[in-house]
Amino acid sequence: MLCIEVRPTASSRRITDHRHDPEECGCTRSWRGMTACAALLLALGAHAQSDPGEQPLFSRDRVREIARDLASREFEPLAQAPRELRDLSYSQYRAINYQQDAAIWGGSPTKFSIQLFAPGFLYQDLVDIDIVENGRSRPLEAGADSFRVPDKEIATLLDQTGKYAGIRLHYPINRDDYADEFLVFQGASFLRGVSRGQSYGLSARGLAIDVAEPSGEEHPVFRRFWIERPSSSQTAMVVHALLDSPRVTGAYRFGIYPGAPTRVDVEATLYPRKRLEHVGLGPLTSMFMFGPSDPRTVSDYRPAVHDSSGLAIARSNGERLWRPLRNPATLQISGFMDENPRGFGLIQRDRAFEAYQDLEARYERRPSAWVQPLEDWGPGSINLVEIPSDSEANDNIVAYWRPEGGLAAGKAFSFSYRLTWPADVPVRKELARVVRSEEGLKLFSDRHEMMVDWASTGAIAGLTLEASIDRGDVVETTLQENPFVDGVRAFVTFDPGEADVAELRFVLKRDGEATGETFLHRWLRDR
Repeated sequence: MLCIEVRPTASSRRITDHRHDPEECGCTRSWRGMTACAALLLALGAHAQSDPGEQPLFSRDRVREIARDLASREFEPLAQAPRELRDLSYSQYRAINYQQDAAIWGGSPTKFSIQLFAPGFLYQDLVDIDIVENGRSRPLEAGADSFRVPDKEIATLLDQTGKYAGIRLHYPINRDDYADEFLVFQGASFLRGVSRGQSYGLSARGLAIDVAEPSGEEHPVFRRFWIERPSSSQTAMVVHALLDSPRVTGAYRFGIYPGAPTRVDVEATLYPRKRLEHVGLGPLTSMFMFGPSDPRTVSDYRPAVHDSSGLAIARSNGERLWRPLRNPATLQISGFMDENPRGFGLIQRDRAFEAYQDLEARYERRPSAWVQPLEDWGPGSINLVEIPSDSEANDNIVAYWRPEGGLAAGKAFSFSYRLTWPADVPVRKELARVVRSEEGLKLFSDRHEMMVDWASTGAIAGLTLEASIDRGDVVETTLQENPFVDGVRAFVTFDPGEADVAELRFVLKRDGEATGETFLHRWLRDR
């Protein structure tokens, strides 16, 4: 059998042929035979040329062409790192560090530089990474000197593997003389970002498919990146990515603007192989273990442990919603219907160290993430998924836009949005924010009660509270001044009757007009 082996070099792809037993052929096992291998090679644009020194022309349209061609073929999983690298422990993997003096563009006039992630541990997919300079692309190959490693065996394995597991972008966002890591693409279609003064926390994803469905979630991957070299005067850069999964491919363009806040303009075109009934655009993934009022299953000296404290939504009618997050006893799925939403995000609101008391994690420095559609997204819903979790190492919160009707097979679908990593959701100055909420029992009573603080409301005169519950009754509402937040505190006593689940909705108004975020809360009898 004739097999094709593809190995990127510093200047071109090298293609060789060899004949041997298919059962012993690693590339045959990976690509299911010569036909699949050759087809995938063509679709990914390996561009074998008579002149190995000439690099292929690159354009955004080329990424779309590759994604469209790939969608016409059966999905092929990415090649995997050798087992010895996959079996590395967390501490062993952390000991592998990219050689900083080998950073791409590190010694050039441009303020941007790129470092790369080694494959291993949880990051087992081998991705292709190309650099685009002067309109042409060239692949990067990992070598024996690419990383500082704890032992020679790992160095040899990385050299033999020849590929990376992701990219990390650097730019001086905190001070002029040091290029900070500010954006990372690593694992499936995940990307994480920070702005000035922040530490990494929640993640974004390229696409979500079948989140919390009984059949299981499908995880698309970015299988190839093209990184455009910015000029020395540029304060922004562009990364392109090829997304792939069993049922869809996609061409992504990321316009990246580091700073305060860091901004990523995302433009994507999807090519579904099969119909996608449940697809999520602009997905965000975070962690919420507990807050001050949540029941604890274990003793913990910290008053709160979470990367995000609430879901914020800007509806098309101008209403702003705030829904606090929780770590529920059972899976919770919520949908907030809208048409052409203005934005949504997972927000870390409390910025005081005292709220978390964690000297290592520094949760008060974790970024928020805000998704702003750059065109009409039509009808659909912002979905929130809250998953029971017993470890802060696990992401258990997912938020995304689910377009109504899903995506049809064989029909291209384009969308765009702006992803920012701010400290808090962008809110009009005159709109009061919810800064604290607690659930409990009314004093000297067995009645259920909800307390909510709105900050920066001004004088209490003229303020009213509209409170409703979808099951049961609202018994009593009380508003009082809260000078510690320059706002008001609301108490709402309610009776859910025999219901196990009830939805609460509070609207703070001044002279009949909404003057604060609408507070939403799902009451659960079994928390």
